[in-house]
Amino acid sequence: MKRVILVMTLSLIIGSLIAQEIAQWRGPNRDGKYPDTGLMKQWPEEGPQMLWHYDDLGLGHGSAGVTSDRIFTSGTDEDGNGFVVALNHDGEKMWQTSIGEEWMDSFEGTRSTPLVYGDKLYIMSSYGYLACMRTEDGKIIWDVDLFKDYDGVNIKWGVTENLLIDGEKLFVTPGGEKNNVLALNKDTGELIWSSKGNSEISAYCSPIVVDRGLTRLLITQTAESILGLDAKTGEVFWTFDHPNKYSVQANAPTYQDGKVYIVSGYGKGGVQLQISEDGKSVTELWRNRTLDDRMGGVVLVDGRIYGSGDKKSWHCLDWETGEELYKSRMFKNGNIIYVDGLLYCYSEAGKVGIVDPKSNDYSLISTFDVPFGEKWHWAHLVIYDKKLYVRHDNSLMVYDITGE
Repeated sequence: MKRVILVMTLSLIIGSLIAQEIAQWRGPNRDGKYPDTGLMKQWPEEGPQMLWHYDDLGLGHGSAGVTSDRIFTSGTDEDGNGFVVALNHDGEKMWQTSIGEEWMDSFEGTRSTPLVYGDKLYIMSSYGYLACMRTEDGKIIWDVDLFKDYDGVNIKWGVTENLLIDGEKLFVTPGGEKNNVLALNKDTGELIWSSKGNSEISAYCSPIVVDRGLTRLLITQTAESILGLDAKTGEVFWTFDHPNKYSVQANAPTYQDGKVYIVSGYGKGGVQLQISEDGKSVTELWRNRTLDDRMGGVVLVDGRIYGSGDKKSWHCLDWETGEELYKSRMFKNGNIIYVDGLLYCYSEAGKVGIVDPKSNDYSLISTFDVPFGEKWHWAHLVIYDKKLYVRHDNSLMVYDITGE
């Protein structure tokens, strides 16, 4: 009987773990770092082997959300309607579900990466439509119109946010005067709390949640401000002015040991803030304008911040001081992730390269040119199960990067 109970208990635990498989923007911790090991340290001259490509995504800038049995991403059809599509690991379409009108005025296409949490998927369109659907078949479980239901407003290039779940709460930023930041129940879509924030429009930012002392802190940005909110109640603990020319704050905050770094681009650069021990206030530590990253993200590795600036500059800063340690013009600016000791860089000119951060100069070890897709190379790279996922608008390409 004891053995039967033990087996049943283990089965329940394992089943629970599988059910809560999570796939989200910029990796398990939203920091651009991926856990894979045993990857190639150098690619063949022609690049790693492409396993398959899928070319019916339409226009879009969302990355792939990858789980053990599915690959999820977003795209647009010929009529300008957005959709979420599920592929198996052979690149075959399993289902496709519409999410309504998408942004087709400028830099057109879907903006956000699907968030997968267990057997549910969450996505927000550039017109404020938020949907929760089943990962099994794409059936919509609940949906919310953030503009009609929560006084959300659209912004210059369409609202954009890579959604975040913490416990039962799904966080989203409609950018309304009253309902500025929301926590919704992830299973029902019902409102848990609403915060006025600074009553500013949203700014393309994707939030993070951190623990500071006894405080669970939601950190995000709106048009001109960095916000620190109580993740449990929505109370605004602190705000910090951080405007830039176009009110574009598209990079997620980077946090470590009570300090948060925010970089916004358009000449603003970045700032590091010290969060008080109770999480309820901040003080400025340093500023740096040389790393002027608009939307390519940064990674923090061994006390150094890596990322690209405007045009053809790639930078390395000291985490503690903000001092620029070195920079490079290895290729055009783009997005960056980190895995298995290497930086993976994807330029807006369509070239992917790997760099050893210990080289101290952004020396490219290997590169390849992205062969499929059109228009903008903006989707961030993804790595899962020793495979590299590269999105270029209508095409998703999958590469084997397994080491020997």
